[in-house]
Amino acid sequence: MNTLTILLLTFILSVTGLFVFVWSLRKNLFDDNPSAANVIFSEGEIGTIEEPAATAQQHKALQHAVDATHAPIADVSRDARMRLELADRIEADRSTAYVTFVFLACAVAWLILASVAGLISSIKLHEPDFLAQYAWLTFGRIRTLHLNSVAYGWAPMAAFGIAIWTLPRLLKTPLMGARFALLGAMLWNAALIAGLGSIAVGISDGLEWLEIPWQIDVLFVIGGALIGLPMVFTLQNRKVQHLYVSIWYMGAALFWFPILFLIGNIPGLHFGVEQATMNWWFGHNVLGLFYTPVALATVYYFLPKIIGRPIQSYNLSLLGFWALAFFYGQVGGHHLIGGPVPAWLVTLSIVQSVMMVVPVLAFSVNQHMTMRHHFKTLIYSPTLRFIVLGGMMYTLSSVQGSMEALRSVNTVTHFTHFTVAHAHLGLYAFFSLVMFGAIYFVMPRVMSWEWPYPRLIALHFWLVVLGFGIYFVGLTIGGWLQGVAMLDASRSFMESVQLTMPYLQSRSVGGALMTLGHLVFAVHFGAMALRYGPKRVGPALFHKPVTAGAALAEA
Repeated sequence: MNTLTILLLTFILSVTGLFVFVWSLRKNLFDDNPSAANVIFSEGEIGTIEEPAATAQQHKALQHAVDATHAPIADVSRDARMRLELADRIEADRSTAYVTFVFLACAVAWLILASVAGLISSIKLHEPDFLAQYAWLTFGRIRTLHLNSVAYGWAPMAAFGIAIWTLPRLLKTPLMGARFALLGAMLWNAALIAGLGSIAVGISDGLEWLEIPWQIDVLFVIGGALIGLPMVFTLQNRKVQHLYVSIWYMGAALFWFPILFLIGNIPGLHFGVEQATMNWWFGHNVLGLFYTPVALATVYYFLPKIIGRPIQSYNLSLLGFWALAFFYGQVGGHHLIGGPVPAWLVTLSIVQSVMMVVPVLAFSVNQHMTMRHHFKTLIYSPTLRFIVLGGMMYTLSSVQGSMEALRSVNTVTHFTHFTVAHAHLGLYAFFSLVMFGAIYFVMPRVMSWEWPYPRLIALHFWLVVLGFGIYFVGLTIGGWLQGVAMLDASRSFMESVQLTMPYLQSRSVGGALMTLGHLVFAVHFGAMALRYGPKRVGPALFHKPVTAGAALAEA
């Protein structure tokens, strides 16, 4: 099949998708508050905010900001039914509390290790003699330790923890088979410790994102399967008829990741060019078909719950889901532009990368329309700041990725620090910020206790946002200048390296601020886990409500 045929077929497919999109618009795609979007709310809950990370003053101001746009509905007769639904929700939360805490505690521990490793590797780029006397701290190993600590430590532990806590709420039933998840977490973390130890001593499979030896990967497979079992059991015992869009995203992520991981780690199956193709197919799809769906599912649940109103367009959320599932599969091939791979494969990847604008716009428009008239709530909601900003970064990351896939842009950015900045825009500014926000929401429910030092949440937010801003801007500018210099035949390669030095130093400054923010987050997490610090209002589930509606909002 030649390149022209591939382009023609993808053009026809894209036009067909456009007509389907227009038809959906004519079928009231943007209808306000369709019934399917309301399933995450109990009766009478719409219009009542839920923000366990807020102080009493923030909570009151947040509710006032929402009431200014949507008048609350009073109905005394529904109080008894609401109390029953509240009891079911509390039962679901209690069934997940211990398991969720284990996963989130592991996530925070791996986040600190990954941050320190990342900062050390960043410093080594402009100070190569820094800690050079230790073999396991050389750049090749410490940078790989950083990547794997994020990819298989912080990110999946946070994703599993949030998914395990959220699904019983969405399905309105207690978590089934929690012991399997705990056993799976033990195996997963044991595998990661063994894998990082292997990398530290120089034993590696040599493929990015797949460095951990395949013999250890077997434990990941078993552990991941055990973690997934409770989610399947809970789904089978659900008390709801309609599956909210967050379940679609989480379910798909938990289905796609094992397939990716198994195919990527089968020993002796991939060689040469095929191995390189598989490598980027795996690396890109882990971000787009595992981390991204979990983060989007998180946004689609927590954002409407916090502001007390459904997402603006439920149909648009489903369009985004199917477009992501359809277009993302071959996006990773654009990293092989200029390599000895079939031209049709690269062209297909470029087309699919550009078509990712469809699901991104579907999500971005939906988030903006849901938050319309509610942006003032960002002042009062610690959780919402992380989640909304993370959602915005998804838009920026994906649009930048689509543009970066174009040959004219890729010619400059390939093999430069620009690509590193883009990768962190997706996995950090989008995924990690959303996970931070979700953890701030979930932990008061898990611990039946409030965050002891609210100002540390704000400090964490501004440290990571400022740090990442310095990191991203520095590497983006430096990477582009590096690419331009490498394309200039009259300039030596070392000149292209030298001109990046100020930007690599800014990377370390930004990374240091991000690491400091993570330490603040970890200390605050530990204080809450130990119930250390001032008792601000009382356990999160037991605020004194004025009405049953207020009680429901607190659970």
